Amino acid sequence: MPIRVGVIGAGIMGADHIRNLSTTIGGAEVTFVADLDAGRAAAASPASARITTDPSELINSSEVDAVVVASHDSTHAGLVLECFEAMTPVLCEKPLAPTLLESLEVVAADADMVAATGTSLLSLGFMRRFDPGYVALRSAVETRSQGEPLMVHCVSRNAAAAPGATSESAITNSAIHELDIIPWLLGSPVTEVSWQAGKSTRNGGDGLQDPSFMTLRAADGTLTTLELYLNARYGYTTRCEVVSELGTTSLQEHTLLSIEQDGTRQQIIPPDWRPRFADAYRLQLQAWISALARGEQPPLAGAQDGLNAALVAQAMIQSLHSNGASTKVSYS
Repeated sequence: MPIRVGVIGAGIMGADHIRNLSTTIGGAEVTFVADLDAGRAAAASPASARITTDPSELINSSEVDAVVVASHDSTHAGLVLECFEAMTPVLCEKPLAPTLLESLEVVAADADMVAATGTSLLSLGFMRRFDPGYVALRSAVETRSQGEPLMVHCVSRNAAAAPGATSESAITNSAIHELDIIPWLLGSPVTEVSWQAGKSTRNGGDGLQDPSFMTLRAADGTLTTLELYLNARYGYTTRCEVVSELGTTSLQEHTLLSIEQDGTRQQIIPPDWRPRFADAYRLQLQAWISALARGEQPPLAGAQDGLNAALVAQAMIQSLHSNGASTKVSYS
């Protein structure tokens, strides 16, 4: 029998998850979709799925075996806790929660669940851990194919920021990917961060300094730089280069191929992150579904990973509000 999945949130990411689960993921069936906009939920759902504007109805439905939370960041913690109460496995899109206090609440509830049942119900959608490029980059770091890693350089550029984006949400919603993937890549936690910004684009809104520049120092001494530019306008790009003692290793550039009427080929930069990470999202969903079908713990990021990223984000926001002062990350 397929795993019957309910998806909460039918916006950009929710619709993509519904499409993947319905067409490319083996062993899954979307049976229920919840969104505050019933019309949007209906438009994104397969014909056989039930529709509701009440996520609690979905979570507690006997027609749902597992839940994907793809709604607004502010709803993540509450919905995950509801899934815990219903004893329903949940894959929550990043971040775990937009605040550290909420993240701590979820992690405590998850720890209680593990103590009582021996397993965690929570998987967290840090999909870069499944991206073939990042997986290959991590393998190169682990094997020291270019010697000891010394520095990492990251660039993340989006065409346009989400409505209402601020310098703080740029950290908790966008930079959060690097705050998770860098310690995963290096096998060493981030212990110190700083945030800087200079001249800001006219395309940014109030409360958003864009672009920004961040540094992260790992426990092993490796320094990472991150340029985050949410309103680059030209499209979506992400880069990561590991500088080691004997050479460098980088992610491959990702473009889309367009065939013109005259037969010429043109490389096009993706308009957003979804084409770049299409494989990662698919591989992550399949790993989650396959593990649930086998009764195993899914090999995705978990509650502690979400909390660790939130702790780094909190330190980065503290640096932001301290004129870029270097700030220690406290894991205690």
